[in-house]
Amino acid sequence: MAKDLFSSLDLNLLRTFLIVYQEKNTRKAAERLFVSQPAVSQALQKLRYHFNDDLFVKVHGGLQPTAFSEQLTNKIKPFMDGLSVAINTSNTFDPKDIDYTLKIALSPIVLSCLSGSLFKMIREQAPNANLELVSWTNASVSDIQKGEVLMGVSYLGSKTNKEVYTKKLIELTGRIFVRKDHPLKQEIVTPYDVAGYDIASLVTPGWNDNYSLASNILTELSIEHNVGFRSELIMAVIDVIQHTDMYMPHSNLFLVDNYPTLRGIDVVIDGEPPKTPVYCHLHTKNRNSPTTNWLFELIQKALSTQINK
Repeated sequence: MAKDLFSSLDLNLLRTFLIVYQEKNTRKAAERLFVSQPAVSQALQKLRYHFNDDLFVKVHGGLQPTAFSEQLTNKIKPFMDGLSVAINTSNTFDPKDIDYTLKIALSPIVLSCLSGSLFKMIREQAPNANLELVSWTNASVSDIQKGEVLMGVSYLGSKTNKEVYTKKLIELTGRIFVRKDHPLKQEIVTPYDVAGYDIASLVTPGWNDNYSLASNILTELSIEHNVGFRSELIMAVIDVIQHTDMYMPHSNLFLVDNYPTLRGIDVVIDGEPPKTPVYCHLHTKNRNSPTTNWLFELIQKALSTQINK
């Protein structure tokens, strides 16, 4: 049975061998490899023993490769060049190369306001990608963990998972929205100004399934109130506030100009507008992935652009 020369070989020695072959000089090879000349000589000695061949012989002006050395070079160089290209391009990323499905789970407050513009931005940079935007649910964290969803965008839920990494995207500023001819005429209100008006709450699964953030704030301030309507469907909430005196707590992400029958009102609590952070959720293994980093920056830009409109 022939000796297995490959399994017992340090592949770093082959790189040294090829550099020496190109330079025909151990000193020049050492300079290219950023090692000492004795280190190159030692590597050659190991290779001579491994292959039972001189590999190079000294001649006037440098080294001359043996017939075996010529043959070995011709056989391994294409593979070493391919390995070099593969390693050097492993960290390059171009969204145009994405030809698979990007499945992103967005909370209702984001999905309803951002899906169109986000789709456009992704399609412009990754024209071959298949974009699948789904609503964030109680199962989204598990779906990210299992690899069924690449990324999620939602508020930081109460349930944590060590395999799911969260990273802050942006802070939203709280606002309320009412019908155009609502009795509230102010451009800025405090929680005390909305006393007596029912809340129409948008539900984000996994975050406020059993409560309304606006209701919690009013409760802390001992302001009487009532949650009159709750839904995961923003169009249902909008339809309700169009026909009642209820108000919808939302944020500056909501483009009220797209709804001529509605009006936005700023809110201040103790002199400051309420802030709520939005997070990106992804599997820990993807926290340094070029694809998820690209998506994170794109979603962050889309959110900022929407807010500044």
